[in-house]
Amino acid sequence: MKRLLQVVTGKTLSAGAGLCAAAMLIAGCTTGHSPAAAPGSSPAAKRSANAIDKQSSATLLHWGSFFGGRKGRIFDLETLPVPVTVPGTVAEVGTSNSTEYALLTNGSLYAWGLGTHGQLGDGRRKSSFTRPVRVRFPAGVKIASIPTDVMPYDTGLAVDTQGNAWGWGQNGGGELCLGNKRLYRTPVELPLHHVRTVAGASNHALYDAAGTVYACGQDLKGSLGDGRRHSSTRPVKVVGLDGRAVTRLVASFANSGALLSNGQYYDWGYNAGGQLGDGRIGRYSDVPVRVHLPHPVTQVAQGGSIWNNGQTLVMLSDGSTWAWGNDRASQLGDGLSGLDFLPVRFYAPAGVTYRSLATGSATSYAVSTTGQVYAWGVSHVGQVGDGLTSTAVASVPVADGATLISATANNVLISVPKRM
Repeated sequence: MKRLLQVVTGKTLSAGAGLCAAAMLIAGCTTGHSPAAAPGSSPAAKRSANAIDKQSSATLLHWGSFFGGRKGRIFDLETLPVPVTVPGTVAEVGTSNSTEYALLTNGSLYAWGLGTHGQLGDGRRKSSFTRPVRVRFPAGVKIASIPTDVMPYDTGLAVDTQGNAWGWGQNGGGELCLGNKRLYRTPVELPLHHVRTVAGASNHALYDAAGTVYACGQDLKGSLGDGRRHSSTRPVKVVGLDGRAVTRLVASFANSGALLSNGQYYDWGYNAGGQLGDGRIGRYSDVPVRVHLPHPVTQVAQGGSIWNNGQTLVMLSDGSTWAWGNDRASQLGDGLSGLDFLPVRFYAPAGVTYRSLATGSATSYAVSTTGQVYAWGVSHVGQVGDGLTSTAVASVPVADGATLISATANNVLISVPKRM
């Protein structure tokens, strides 16, 4: 069956010169090995976290690069994992194109990266690459969760312990559901309550509020899922999910998805590269369509950051891992390249069992049951994390001791609580 799919989709063993276009809008991609700086020689690797008390701090690792603000520019490029320290125990990690976030167990949220559009949430429009800053919520607000798959472009999202949704940053498509496209330097409460899960990417966002999934923002190729093909700065109801309990929402550049409690997975939006996984390449959908898989889905990660890329990775109840969509950078993990408009199975290295999955623009990641992080796909700005800027056709081990992972666009963040 897999062989047949490879013939139908025109896959080849080559992962050549077209990878830059498939990966991102930033120049500089190469298909040959490019040596990176030795460990410890990068500016971020030299940064000391001594300003934070080590007795009450946690260490995270990140690599890749940020972009946003000015088109075509990249920031804080790291081809190897470098440390970031936050003042407490980490509960969740999240990423966007420009910024990374760590939610602590005490309900506080810290951010670092670009702050040009208020996405750090600290009231300023200044960047902070070397030191995490605390996101400024009103007094008494404690955060319970953040989107771990992806956040909207230059924008942050969070849900507090009372089930209220909060947002801040650029809000370029009206994805904060406030009826405007204003920039917010600090978090504002959104008109959605009893929220259980949220996700966002590009200029749109999804919210599961009181058992109903709503969408706001720019409607690229049906990514809002309401069947109307119109953008909206107010919440619109995603159709076809009525009465179905949602356990996770995901999003990417022009796609959205919902994992149901019964293990069924639905997605909608862009489909030029098979992103919907329903076998109908090129036909986008403005309403959810079901992806048929041999067992219930237990995990899902959706990636893609520009036209002509985009992929989804899932783990099933039997532990098997599957993927579909654009695979021109070998980001689906099966060692080939091309397009897959139906799910194909990919495998962990011999003797390894994957525990969790993540994916960015055209790079994918998995964390094993022992905490080893593996990466594969494009790496023109260090996304793989092995010190090279060449595409990894096969999975590469890049870090140890990970318990949490998040990836968006060209950056990835992991929590490594036992790192000394």
